[in-house]
Amino acid sequence: MFKKSFLLIVSVLFCFCGGCAVNPISGEGRLMLLSEEQDLAIGRQYSREIEKEMGGAIPDTILQNYVDGVGQKIGAVSHRPDLEYQFTALEDKTVNAFALPGGYIFITRGMLERLETESQLAAIMSHEVVHVVARHASEAMSREIGIDILLSVAVPEDTSTGVLTAVDLTRQIIGLRYSREDEREGDIAGMDYMVRAGYDPYGMVETMEMLERQEKARGIEFLSTHPSPENRVSYLRNNIELKYPDTSLLRVGREDYSRNVLSKLR
Repeated sequence: MFKKSFLLIVSVLFCFCGGCAVNPISGEGRLMLLSEEQDLAIGRQYSREIEKEMGGAIPDTILQNYVDGVGQKIGAVSHRPDLEYQFTALEDKTVNAFALPGGYIFITRGMLERLETESQLAAIMSHEVVHVVARHASEAMSREIGIDILLSVAVPEDTSTGVLTAVDLTRQIIGLRYSREDEREGDIAGMDYMVRAGYDPYGMVETMEMLERQEKARGIEFLSTHPSPENRVSYLRNNIELKYPDTSLLRVGREDYSRNVLSKLR
């Protein structure tokens, strides 16, 4: 009874204290129920749970360093280069990638097997970094999972309840759905990030085309949790023509991706 009352009081206080955070990408304010400190706490706690739920990290140091290296380049040019980003490739065979609050980003074996170039990997990493920077992940978790469950992370005395909450929250995090507006921001700002990091923006177009082709054949987890905005490929191409008419000097990295990722997955 005491614990429930405590959570209720904390929930009410947090609604008043969480405050209005400014999206550093759009400059727009939004009411956030979670503080940045709680973002980090949730990311730290549940990153390990997600690894276990999805078969663990792929046991190849070269592949992991390569994926993390591409991700770190993106994080360094984002609006939040101060975050300690962690990029992990998981054994799970579904076609998916997702982010936890605080900078924990995951990509599955299934997704890696379908990509062909480093610029395509950079596109996925950039898209997920935007979800972290704009705090889309925090907002989706507050909306879909509920502030009371999220706040239970801060009340660790009841071990049995904590374990149940960890399992439940982990599964819900994997299935979080973003709004189409968040997805569009992930695409456009993500493209800007990858170009700043030196990557060919057509890697994002190619990746979205691949995912949409796969979706027609069978369900793709990435598109079920990251709903495709209308005319996605069209507006990505238009964005390139407007902002980046000359992409000739930007990196594609087909051979490097094949050597550091695809050869390791066989």
